[in-house]
Amino acid sequence: MTVYNAPLNEMEFLIKDVFDLDTITALPGYEEATEDMVDAILDEAGKLGRDIIAPLARTSDEQGATWKDNEVTTSPGFKEAYAQFIEGGWNGIGFDPEYGGMGLPFILSNAVSEIWNSSSVAFGLCPMLTGGAIEAIHHHASDEQKATYLEKMISGEWTGTMNLTEPSAGSDLAAVSAKAVPQEDGSYKISGQKIFITFGEHDMTDNIIHLVLARTPDAPAGSRGISLFIVPKFLVNEDGSLGERNPAYCISIEHKLGIHGSPTATMSFEEATGYLVKEENKGLACMFTMMNNARLNVGNEGFAAAERAYQCAREYAMERVQSPLLGSKDKTSVTIDKHPDVRRMLLTMKSKTEAARAISYFTARQQDIQAKSDDEAARTNADALIQLLTPIVKAYSTDIGIEVADDGIQVHGGMGFIEESGAPQWLRDVRITAIYEGTNGIQANDLIGRKVAMNGGAYLDVLMPLIKEDVAAAKAKGGVFAEMADALDVAITNTEKATQWLIESFKDDPKQAATGSVHYLRLMGNLCGGWLLTKSAIIAQAKLDAGQGDPNFMKAKINTARFFGEQILPVSSALKSMFIKGHGAVLDCEDEWL
Repeated sequence: MTVYNAPLNEMEFLIKDVFDLDTITALPGYEEATEDMVDAILDEAGKLGRDIIAPLARTSDEQGATWKDNEVTTSPGFKEAYAQFIEGGWNGIGFDPEYGGMGLPFILSNAVSEIWNSSSVAFGLCPMLTGGAIEAIHHHASDEQKATYLEKMISGEWTGTMNLTEPSAGSDLAAVSAKAVPQEDGSYKISGQKIFITFGEHDMTDNIIHLVLARTPDAPAGSRGISLFIVPKFLVNEDGSLGERNPAYCISIEHKLGIHGSPTATMSFEEATGYLVKEENKGLACMFTMMNNARLNVGNEGFAAAERAYQCAREYAMERVQSPLLGSKDKTSVTIDKHPDVRRMLLTMKSKTEAARAISYFTARQQDIQAKSDDEAARTNADALIQLLTPIVKAYSTDIGIEVADDGIQVHGGMGFIEESGAPQWLRDVRITAIYEGTNGIQANDLIGRKVAMNGGAYLDVLMPLIKEDVAAAKAKGGVFAEMADALDVAITNTEKATQWLIESFKDDPKQAATGSVHYLRLMGNLCGGWLLTKSAIIAQAKLDAGQGDPNFMKAKINTARFFGEQILPVSSALKSMFIKGHGAVLDCEDEWL
């Protein structure tokens, strides 16, 4: 399997230059996130990812987590790697210093998370879920609960889970049936079963903090009657030591297509002691904090796996010799990366990965502004962009992860179908990400409904001027930049027409738009990706003109943006047409015709 090297030059370029690190360090509390610190953190994370975590991807795929007698043994090497992970303080990069975190910007912790996910998607899932649980507790729990759990979770000494799904309640959380019976001491007894719980049981830490959705006896029906509870694997004594074992047991783990190193548990709560977060019947709002965090992080998994698949395919293509170059008088066989179709596939993989990464980093920057800016208007605009882009980051990035991993197999040819090449694992591992945290169809419906139609496109009114400003800058530069701008202009027009139709049609029959919601999300994702690649290209050209940075890296940025404009953005016209006109056969289809 290819040795993984984190794309540090790409990460640093985005953080420092494209998204202007100086404006982030100017925010209150982020003053220490200097260029030197960013370089040092990414460099050290890259080493840990390359040397310690990445080798576990293959071994954990071959020997996954195992279950026996309600206990899980993780894949060989996971426990030791996790110990190094928490010893280095990596779990606490972006969290509150009051509870032991480093308090660094989310755009930086997002980049570090990419390294863990590219190294091993299965390993990266554990800190990802813990991070979501930390966010929910930090935002919604009582001061006493924060004091009890946050420091250990932020350090990584304890991990966290998210217990939503039940055998009879998948994405429809209104159907949650787990019970929570209040006790005289203020605690609750939690009973029920949850499925698909990532790292619901493992041997890497001595406690696991479960966040569980359940209903109290008098709760109203539907989503209005859901409450959120903290249910630790081991109860915590007043002095912080661990007490008795809570009857929250893993009764099995799933046998899966991929991510074999990540134990996906079926959890049985047998009158386990739980503690209410916030107040009864407010659980869904609390859990959405965790879910939105998870959606952004799952998007990160998508392009992180794409990066690993790309590196694998690129290395193979640069070594595999086969056939003379088409049209060449020299009949000497060349490496396959020289052949036009293979080069097209590699550039497709590269440009899609970089587009998804840029959207994610841009959204992370908005989170930093929303969290720390003292400018109310800036915070309001940042929140609008976060709301709009969260379903896009999640769905677009994970769809692209699957597409890029699939292209990686194709680049390998017959070897791509052989496990020893390493290429199949990335497709198997990334495939779940399009299902995690609400399937991508659910994300698309969220985008067209709550994020666009229901507010009359108000969030887009914040985004579009940013895009058009950079399109104007690209036009002014002429040459290939003007070509990029022309492609973006077409995509903008198609997006605006699709949005106008969406807002008008949604009032009368939302099913029409829902039929093609995934096309609208892809249209938006391609527009945002093309915009940010073009913005990156403009900055890269300025650096070339100033004699700054690696010339080959800057030229590659320009060429990647050009490729995206030539080969990816033109599908915007088809996507608009499918979205607006593609509902007839779907909505008229009788059950018997399926």
